[in-house]
Amino acid sequence: MIQGKTLRDAMISASNCLAKAKHSVDELNIFPVPDGDTGTNMSMTLSAAARELSRLSDPTVTETADVASAALLRGARGNSGVILSLLFRGFSKGLKGKKEADGAELAAAFTLGVEAAYKAVMKPTEGTILTVAREAAAKGREKAESAPEVSPVWEAICAEAEASLQRTPELLPVLKKAGVVDAGGQGLCIILRAMQNIFEGGPMEESAEAASPAAAPAKSVSAAGSFETEITFTYCTEFIVGREKGNTRDPLRLRAYLESIGDCVVVVDDDEIIKVHVHTNDPGKALSEGVKYGQFETVKVENMRIQHANAAWVPEEAAGPAAPQRAEPENEVGFVAVAAGEGLRTLFTDLGCESVVSGGQTMNPSTDDILNAIQATPAKVVYVLPNNKNIILAAEQAVPLADRKVHVLQTRTIPQGISAMLSFDPDASEEENLLNMMKAADNVSTGSVTFAARDSEFGGQSIKEGEILALENGKVVFSDSDVHHATVKLAKSIINTRKITGKEVNFITLIYGEKISEAEAAAVRDAVQAKAGDTVDITIVNGGQPVYYYFLSVE
Repeated sequence: MIQGKTLRDAMISASNCLAKAKHSVDELNIFPVPDGDTGTNMSMTLSAAARELSRLSDPTVTETADVASAALLRGARGNSGVILSLLFRGFSKGLKGKKEADGAELAAAFTLGVEAAYKAVMKPTEGTILTVAREAAAKGREKAESAPEVSPVWEAICAEAEASLQRTPELLPVLKKAGVVDAGGQGLCIILRAMQNIFEGGPMEESAEAASPAAAPAKSVSAAGSFETEITFTYCTEFIVGREKGNTRDPLRLRAYLESIGDCVVVVDDDEIIKVHVHTNDPGKALSEGVKYGQFETVKVENMRIQHANAAWVPEEAAGPAAPQRAEPENEVGFVAVAAGEGLRTLFTDLGCESVVSGGQTMNPSTDDILNAIQATPAKVVYVLPNNKNIILAAEQAVPLADRKVHVLQTRTIPQGISAMLSFDPDASEEENLLNMMKAADNVSTGSVTFAARDSEFGGQSIKEGEILALENGKVVFSDSDVHHATVKLAKSIINTRKITGKEVNFITLIYGEKISEAEAAAVRDAVQAKAGDTVDITIVNGGQPVYYYFLSVE
């Protein structure tokens, strides 16, 4: 049997191991474009749990799992980080109410995590972290039938995960062609093996100082300016209630009551529990109302005035960025966008976004970053534009955590996000706007020009680190040695593709990045104009985005 302290130490040690190995995991990424790489995203996600777990002194197994699950959910970054958080969210449900656990119970809990991860991914791809987790969990259950102790069961899970990882190239030809295994699966193997070391009485892996800078959360920027406010309610009150069978009370009633006695109310529920957060001057009233829904599993009450006074001496340079504060939902609708670069932030603000989360290809914001921006948006209904395929899952995880209605649009690029914003009609219904905004986004052809972050062979092409890459709708179409030439050639390619598919070309927007001057962008515009003809309206915009020399929007 393992105790809560052992599980706590196992997860902290796993976080430290992954932090040290993250760059080697990043190197397994086969897509050569600079991105929020798998190892980095998984490490930053797990480190969010490690920070919270380090504060526990003598927890039970269920307390450890619950704290890790909540921290992973909010700290999840990128698709790999979200999947990791879902694995441990199901894991925590499987350990619910347990002071200690044996191997059979760990295997069963891990299986629930696999099921949760598969359900959350719309189109699960085999040969990825999902396959590695599923096959490892199955082997763990099998071993538990004959040897239910922790060490043999978790060893079976680790060994099968490592064997499954080696089989991933057979399931994904693109991995086999590149001569690598799946990066997410590799990250999971590192985590599982590090946990096994602690389960067997091995030493804790020490944290790496070099990992600290990378663990810094992405900053959230709001067009509304400063988020600092005076403390209106003294006590930050949090509790988890285990839902009793037969109790038909609607958690919405609890939320309504809490809003009448405080602010910053968040009520999240599922079939088993209700999680509550509220700032109030009378925590007793909040607890008295909460106990009507079931028995308390955890309760925490903190005096924010004392906390604020104790933190007042911290030097300004040592303090992190101020977290956005909750805004009352005064407006009918509001918008949150994800973008990197001052120009793009200003552009989305001008289009009507109240909050812009700083992030994109090279730094995927966490679920908590996106949730904070949602909560800081003074609207009853908030539309979120991730503008990156690797941020969509993290944004969707924020939906049930928010205290207002949230719609996540499946925008995968900056041009798609811009077109979606432009198509919003304040007089249309939510359903009409969701349909029209995504229709507008899908009608945009997106081009991007960047550089190769690593040597790679992709789509039959041999690509060298540092080469200029041209992407059309997310796919590498060619490499080049000159940014200007690559951008003009890419524009021509997109125009031809649209003509072949029967789509018109009326507008082209060139969004230039931080390393491109206005004169260089104007020269590209003139060259593209010559290729497109005088009937096409071409605009240049200073996006100031890092990493990407140009984004092209063709409509």
